[in-house]
Amino acid sequence: MFRESRSTPHNRGKSAEKMIGNLKRRLWSSLITLPDAKGWLISGIVGAPTLLAMAAIGLSTGLYALGPGNMSALPLTLLTVFFVPAIGEEVVFRGLMVPSRNEAARPIIAMALSTSLYVLWHPLEGFTFLPGARALFARPDFLLVTGLLGLACAVTRWRTGSIWPAVFLHWAAVVVWKTWLGGPALDDLG
Repeated sequence: MFRESRSTPHNRGKSAEKMIGNLKRRLWSSLITLPDAKGWLISGIVGAPTLLAMAAIGLSTGLYALGPGNMSALPLTLLTVFFVPAIGEEVVFRGLMVPSRNEAARPIIAMALSTSLYVLWHPLEGFTFLPGARALFARPDFLLVTGLLGLACAVTRWRTGSIWPAVFLHWAAVVVWKTWLGGPALDDLG
């Protein structure tokens, strides 16, 4: 009748190898794929309202505070934010976790999981690697804007098949926050 399927260490090892192979392919594809003009347009249509909503929330709650900007630190901020957090977090939370449209027609679960883990990652960072960020990364308004950014990055990743619009959106949001909206310097977080 029915054969009983037995999980053996060998089968589990093969499944894990297959999953790791799929994740590697997903990440590599997201890194080498560049959006076409329509993909960049969609990314702008998703990104602009996201940044405006983040600004409205942050300015209304005191999370953000308009300032003259630290122009002397801008070149270093542009460079460091590109690598951490933009590429570093996008590789994990969107490159690995969010499928492209070729992989999934309905990525809602993957996007929700990716966004939720991305939001939860920030308080974890505050309690481990960045103790100076503990209070900031636990603020409800910070977590809300983080969730909006994470969801927008997930949508652009899925729609375009590329990680680069998400990296650019993440990079732009953090650079503006750190330079003109009172965000903390990295030295203040450690």
